[in-house]
Amino acid sequence: MLRITTELKRGKLILTIEGRLAGQSVTTLEQCWRELRASSPAGKFSVNLCGVSYIDAAGKVLLKEIHFQGGHLLAEGCLNQAVVKDIVGQAEKSEGEHSQAPGKSRKNHIIFYGILLTLLPGALSVRAQEATANRPQLQNGLSATAPSGVLRLTLDQAVTLALKQNPTAQIALIQQFESVQDKNVARAALLPEVDASVKEQVQRENIRALFGGKSIGPGIPVAIGPFPTFSAGPSLAAPVFDLTLWRRYQAARENVTAAKANTLSTREQVILLVVSQYIGTLRAVADVEASQSRVDLAQALFDQAADLQKEGVGTGIDTLRANVELQNEKQRLIEAQADRERSLFGLSRLLNLDPRQVLELADSLSFFETPQPEVEPSIEAALVDRQEWKALESQIKAAKLDKKEAFDSRLPNLRVDGNWAYLGTRPDNAVSTYDFTASVNMPVFTGGRIHAQVARADLEISRLQQQQDDLRNSIALDVKTALINLTSARNEVQVANLGIQLSKEEVDQARDRFRAGVANNIEVIQAQDSLARAADNQIAALYRFNQARADYARSIGQMEKLYSK
Repeated sequence: MLRITTELKRGKLILTIEGRLAGQSVTTLEQCWRELRASSPAGKFSVNLCGVSYIDAAGKVLLKEIHFQGGHLLAEGCLNQAVVKDIVGQAEKSEGEHSQAPGKSRKNHIIFYGILLTLLPGALSVRAQEATANRPQLQNGLSATAPSGVLRLTLDQAVTLALKQNPTAQIALIQQFESVQDKNVARAALLPEVDASVKEQVQRENIRALFGGKSIGPGIPVAIGPFPTFSAGPSLAAPVFDLTLWRRYQAARENVTAAKANTLSTREQVILLVVSQYIGTLRAVADVEASQSRVDLAQALFDQAADLQKEGVGTGIDTLRANVELQNEKQRLIEAQADRERSLFGLSRLLNLDPRQVLELADSLSFFETPQPEVEPSIEAALVDRQEWKALESQIKAAKLDKKEAFDSRLPNLRVDGNWAYLGTRPDNAVSTYDFTASVNMPVFTGGRIHAQVARADLEISRLQQQQDDLRNSIALDVKTALINLTSARNEVQVANLGIQLSKEEVDQARDRFRAGVANNIEVIQAQDSLARAADNQIAALYRFNQARADYARSIGQMEKLYSK
């Protein structure tokens, strides 16, 4: 399914495409694009491909033509970016040839339409297979060949890629589509059902069996037949008044709303996992950088101690202590590098990337000055925006409709059934026949079934209401905890920044004292340790602040709004 929207920003027309650019969708996009160009031939326009999940060969040809006509292609994700890069590269390569041979422009149009008409039938023939195998095709495309180069991702890009490729998010979306089909099934029960049949049969009857095995008199045969029967025609069954079917359909619609809210809640949870893993990886990267700087400092101090020993100013114990500290810092660097690689692997797993893809982070661990929210407005906002709360409300509505369905099953229901057919011994002697029935059915005694269904619906409503009370308290606790952590982390960042500044001054003064021979390098080693602790405290404080910021966004249901661009 392809969704195309247009937007005018600063005099520039933006064509946004979402879905799969394959098969018939290519023709749809081409028609839309040409209509827009016809309405504003001199205007600037861009094609936003950030929401496209798959592009087939015909789609690539169309995008190439759009680029040649002056359209600017925007893309995110490794696959779409590769397609756009290939199109732009080909355009730049052939730009000189087009400028030298203007007569080729007309030929290119002919070639384009020839290729498009050649590829469209094949794309249409596999459209149904592509619709049911979207994810396997993407995964096979990633695993067919080893990826080349390093994939650099910002936090926004990582979140966008996770929403497209993370299996948990895709499974939730599939479950939402399943609930839509369940609603369609419930709706179909309200509509007339028409069947058509053609039957030809041969019958032979035992007359004695028809009369209960009694003697039927002399001269009458025991059996009659065989004789053929032929019939052909439609049959109709339609409910005219049945409240239980209507309640069932209403409950199915509420279940669709609940499934949609659960899908959005799952997306929020996936975003939280990706954001947490991303900033955790940023912390690991910062630890590596801090460890490397401490190794460089330890190496410089070791060289200084060795030089002073050669000059006769320093002692061997000073050089030994500096060397021990250098080896300790190298060991910490190795551990930090291993932690960084493990964090990158975890992020790659959440993004469902090829295991051989080399991943690199484009952002850095930093502090975002944000105002401190208040508790009560935050809780109110959470009860409005949290998708779990919306899903539970829809489930309660569906349970109440199930209870009404059980009540309404006591009422009579009216339905119409009938058939019309050509009936005869052979098709050539068949005549028109029909049979139509209007029936009213009302339960008289159901053995306590209706009472049990009503009682079960009441219990289900009570259970969901208990879950709603628990969820309200859980949401309030999440918001309060997130606000406490956010305030604490903000103060920790301020203290950590001051601590690392003082530790650097301590190291500088200790080095000057050691160089001047006023003190041995014990003070330098202690200053190094203080600087290492201050650096670790700063990295941990920045990590906790960013994590608290993400936890607060999750607690009020704003993860996708804040982190998904």
